[in-house]
Amino acid sequence: MRQAVTATLSVWGERRFGYSTLKDSSESLLDERKLRPGLKEDSVIEEKERAENEQEHPEAVLGRSASPVEDTHAAGDHQTGSAEHSDPTPDSCSERKNCEMETSVVSSLKNTDFTGRKGSLDALPVQRCSSLGTTAPQWVPDCQAPACMKCGSKFSFTRRRHHCRACGKVFCVVCCDLKFKLTHLGGKDGRVCVTCHSTLINRKFWTLRKDQKKVWFADSLLPRPESKSADSTPTLRSVTNTQRTELAQADVSNLEAGDEVSGLSANSAKPTPPKDLPPILTSTGVKGDYTLEEKRTESSLLEELERGLAEPLVFVLNANLLAVVKIVSYVNRRCWCVMSKGMHAVGQPEVVILLQCLPEEKRFPTDIFNHFIQIYWDAQTAAGKLLNHLSHSLVSRGFLGNNEHAGFLYVRPSFQSLEGLPLPAPPFLFGLLILRAETPWAKAFPLRLMLRLGAEYRFYPCPLFSVRYREPLFGPVNNSIMRLLVDFRFYRYTLPSVPGLVVDLEARSTCIRIPKTRHPELLKALNKSNERVLALGACFNEQADSHLICVQTADGQYQTQAISIHSQPRRVTGSCFFVFSGALKASSGYMAKSSIVEDGLMVQVTMETMAELRRSLRDMKDFTITCGKLHPAERQEYVHIKWQDEEPRFNKGIVSPIDGKSMESLANIKTHQRLEYKANGKVIRWTEVFYLQKDQYPNGLNNHSSHNRLTERLARAFCLALCQSLCLLKEDGMTKLALRVILDGQKMEFLAGSNGQRLPAPYQDCLNQSLTSVVRSNSHYQGLAACQLELIFYILEDTS
Repeated sequence: MRQAVTATLSVWGERRFGYSTLKDSSESLLDERKLRPGLKEDSVIEEKERAENEQEHPEAVLGRSASPVEDTHAAGDHQTGSAEHSDPTPDSCSERKNCEMETSVVSSLKNTDFTGRKGSLDALPVQRCSSLGTTAPQWVPDCQAPACMKCGSKFSFTRRRHHCRACGKVFCVVCCDLKFKLTHLGGKDGRVCVTCHSTLINRKFWTLRKDQKKVWFADSLLPRPESKSADSTPTLRSVTNTQRTELAQADVSNLEAGDEVSGLSANSAKPTPPKDLPPILTSTGVKGDYTLEEKRTESSLLEELERGLAEPLVFVLNANLLAVVKIVSYVNRRCWCVMSKGMHAVGQPEVVILLQCLPEEKRFPTDIFNHFIQIYWDAQTAAGKLLNHLSHSLVSRGFLGNNEHAGFLYVRPSFQSLEGLPLPAPPFLFGLLILRAETPWAKAFPLRLMLRLGAEYRFYPCPLFSVRYREPLFGPVNNSIMRLLVDFRFYRYTLPSVPGLVVDLEARSTCIRIPKTRHPELLKALNKSNERVLALGACFNEQADSHLICVQTADGQYQTQAISIHSQPRRVTGSCFFVFSGALKASSGYMAKSSIVEDGLMVQVTMETMAELRRSLRDMKDFTITCGKLHPAERQEYVHIKWQDEEPRFNKGIVSPIDGKSMESLANIKTHQRLEYKANGKVIRWTEVFYLQKDQYPNGLNNHSSHNRLTERLARAFCLALCQSLCLLKEDGMTKLALRVILDGQKMEFLAGSNGQRLPAPYQDCLNQSLTSVVRSNSHYQGLAACQLELIFYILEDTS
């Protein structure tokens, strides 16, 4: 790890998921996500889902035939309407509470006049909690719902209507973006609102509590018969050594996502934190043969870790998720090293937590296990809610023994040392523990917080370990320049950033480097900005040997410092943001002014120069601003804006499962539609697609709708062709698969493989026949440009 030194330069005075996916608060869901408009694509998907449901389940159509409604999602409806529950009689006090809460919300909507006149709701049907999800609801007509029946947001062309498949009411995408298996849909997932989702989850929980023949296992269920106990609380039961599991034929250290732990099935409800240590996966000495050990005392396990065993402990969190634990000595600090195994299968980078041990610590940091379960749950159930570089996750109070611990800030390693750490396969992220006072910066400007941590512990650019019970690095947001650029109260707007954009600060010269491939992202930020002010956040500059940081002093002021690599001279310094202001008057006697403000760069120009700057950015042309007086008496400074063909490296360390080909700097997209097929207790899931040609980008011409449809059909054909062979593939250790597709009109080639080798000939022959027929039957293929793709799949345990 590169140590860092800091130097003071100058002083300058002057909330997406409601439960944040990692917080259990439905109130904060509305606070943070109701500000995000719905997408037009959501309404198209909903129309498709409803058509499929009507075709496959005609009883659902008959259930609402008395009031057929066409979900037109038209903007500008000006009629009043809502739905009202009758007095519900739920099966439990938990259901009753949720139903009463929903009734109060509906009642408030009932008394609201959205169009200037009172609306009549008494004629609308009643949906009782006892039948919620079991019978098809009667849908509320679009014309009677000008606004969301949960948060009250008015519908428009961008904020579309969505019907809850459980209660039939109309909501915005924020209040109706969850899914639940509904009986009247034949057990298939249906879109439900947040209130119905909570009610259905609670009902399932209380049903499981009444059934003493099921045993809770972390966030999963063991479907083995047990005698009834006097205690009705779900408990963690022991598993005998005879319950062996045949995992992939590999060492424990090489277990991949989806490695089998037979006898375990994940609960479809929200994960419940385990009270005891999860079971431990141990090898029997025979390759591919493992056992589950439970009821091991923490003292005995700690003794094993203290002896410095070569192999870390492997805890089973659920059927498809493991936690690998080891105590390591890292940069002269004794640390817990806890890493996940299985996140890749849900499209999420693996997570590594390095937590400095407390003196005489005798307890495992099991809160991290619970957090891993929550991250896995969020990635699996919330489309697009994935952690990446400079993302954050929040936790409830009391995490790791302190109410001030707020969650983690996630970073990719860059210059830090990784020697001696047990690490998963790339991609992976390190989680840095943050405090509640630092949460605003983690949300609005995470790069500032990351570099400030580096200055605090003198590691460049930041440490990879976390320290408990430390003092916060930032206090209340006072007179920072960021208060002008970021909404710290509701986070309705933050400082926009362009991937790959970096700032080089050198002596009397500043260069803002922008990748040409990121021109669309820059145009979006440019169109949303004020004509007089252009402010953009920069990325961490890996080519610089130092970086500007911002330190908040004891009196609340913000001070500019620089952090640099130890024992290296400072030549190029990175900046966290830049601001161009058109407030400079021509009578000032200056052509332009540049100055360092906190951890960024401020450039004041005239409105004429600002107009030229915006024009050059739109046209993707280089531009230079000369700073200084009109009649220079001293040397001038220059600010250059340069477009580059190359962009910073990404997807570092990722290789193809077919032949080990490097995927570095190749564009890729996570597939959030959750395409998967089940057979014989196994699931095959498509998680990602890589674009193997440098000029083939997701935002480019090659990614039009016809191309997307072809890619999805190829993925479906791949899954169907291998569906009956999932058990054999998994037994052979092939849990991560890849399909490489090369199409150019004249050439058609398909390669499939796993673990660096191509699949055996019988699999390959079956795939070639199936995939070739898909391409030839696609009438749109003839008009497509040449493409080279690689699709990634995972085989998992079926936990439904």
